Amino acid sequence: RCIHDTATFTGEKNASPNRNSVRGYEAIDAIKSNVEAACPATVSSADILALAAPFHVLTKCRCFMGGPKWKVRLGRQDATSARQSGANGNVPSPFSGLSDLISSFAAKGLSARDVTALSGADTIGQAQCGTFRSHIYDDANVNSTFAALRKRNCPPKGGDSNLAQLDLETPNVFDDGCYRDLVAKKGLPDSDHELFNGGSQDSLVRRYSVNSEALARDFAATLVKVGAISPLTGSRGEIRSNCRQSEDLAISLFFVWVAMASLMQTLVALSLLSMFVCDVGGQLSSTFYAGTCPSLQQIVRSTMAQAVNKEPRMAASILRLFFHDCFVNGCDASILLDDTAAFTGEKNAFPNRNSARGYEVIDAIKSNVEAACRATVSCADILALAARDGVALLGGPTWAVQLGRRDARTASQNDANSNLLGPSSTLSTLISSFAAKGLGARDMTALSGAHTIGQAQCGNFRSHIYNDANVNSSFAALRKRNCPSSGGDGNLAPLDLETPNRFDNGYYRDLVAKKGLLHSDQELFNGGSQDSLVRQYSVNNAAFSRDFAAAMVKMGAISPLTGSRGEIRLNCRKVN
Repeated sequence: RCIHDTATFTGEKNASPNRNSVRGYEAIDAIKSNVEAACPATVSSADILALAAPFHVLTKCRCFMGGPKWKVRLGRQDATSARQSGANGNVPSPFSGLSDLISSFAAKGLSARDVTALSGADTIGQAQCGTFRSHIYDDANVNSTFAALRKRNCPPKGGDSNLAQLDLETPNVFDDGCYRDLVAKKGLPDSDHELFNGGSQDSLVRRYSVNSEALARDFAATLVKVGAISPLTGSRGEIRSNCRQSEDLAISLFFVWVAMASLMQTLVALSLLSMFVCDVGGQLSSTFYAGTCPSLQQIVRSTMAQAVNKEPRMAASILRLFFHDCFVNGCDASILLDDTAAFTGEKNAFPNRNSARGYEVIDAIKSNVEAACRATVSCADILALAARDGVALLGGPTWAVQLGRRDARTASQNDANSNLLGPSSTLSTLISSFAAKGLGARDMTALSGAHTIGQAQCGNFRSHIYNDANVNSSFAALRKRNCPSSGGDGNLAPLDLETPNRFDNGYYRDLVAKKGLLHSDQELFNGGSQDSLVRQYSVNNAAFSRDFAAAMVKMGAISPLTGSRGEIRLNCRKVN
């Protein structure tokens, strides 16, 4: 964005989202000049832009605006061209609808949750009247008193550049104020209020409005993801000696998205950039405990082997615990917490009540680990390792588990009820729910292969075998023997008809034969977008194993607590 137009291209400075709103180029020029004097032709303009603002807003290594902390990854090269049409086509407008926002983010590999978290940038900074006039004059989903207040400085015509605070109460503090504004129908641009308007993000907005820690965690994680969007590295691009001129330019998709998140206002953009050098305190690594608990993986594996040898189904139960943990506010072992006077946890949420099991196995592993490495290894990491080992013990793939998670200090039954999928879910619901966690449709189909082991209760598949048309009649008759039309809700049946205690691709062969046990299982092979992938997995176990392992790594990275956030529980069932 820093580069001027040239005879060979029209750049991004005057694209509609940037014109008359993006500023501060001269500050970048000055920094670049000083850096060049110390380190000629070494540091890219892209990395300088990422690091620039903190020199003005950091005090004693704390972010001045009060926001979260994380490490910025460096090593970007500068682009050698820019396109005004690219900026116009990629940056959502302040009039975007929710579906447009979600699809725009999805095109960059970001989920609906990322949309909502990154929109928290609007807790600081200001917007121009021209970007919110239609919302306060024309929309119904706006508080009338708030609209009247904003109309004082934003007339029906004229005054397009008049400014108003994006966050009504705390415009100069990075907190959850903008989400409280949204709940109160006091969002400024229309695109902000789309996040709380009877749509899919309402529950997450409500959560952020009362839980600044959850916002900080998700916002930081999202910015790390944003910072990894298509950087130029290695021999691609160049190191510009002048930010405004290309030797052979620094606009990366990363900074397009920063501009989008801040609604093109300089104060917001600089404040976002200021946080790139703040330390999150740690990243996940497969060698995280190599020095502090070298026997960890052997302890987990041996304890899991005892449990699985005693009851093969336990591998599926532990795997399910890990799924249900990660899908509710991230992989933080919140599912393991018992209810307390302070919160009602996840164990008795509808998807877990009388079905989630294996807690005692995690307790046994934790006890053995504590005996070897006291107060060192989190319950969240123990659960991640146990899930992997259960799969491997039943003949499935193995993978390097990324470690370094910490444990949550709270849990929410409501969040579990709203985030966990039911056995009657449709394909579209499955895909959108996984997308909200940053997982693709392929990930969803691969992870569903977990149902190649374990069992399901009659109450979860009765409607499928009695009412659905896409079920093999002989298979339905077999299952009806132990699942009457009424009663017997807790009666069990194997999810994989042929090899229920072996982790293989039998589940997909069942789906192709219309012998999926759950409605949500058979949805993967029912004339929809996943049919071809299901067919592939049904005849190619290696492809399934490869994709399953990769998807497990991705799922294990959903919003972990790292650094100083959370704690290392001594007892997985209760906070310290």
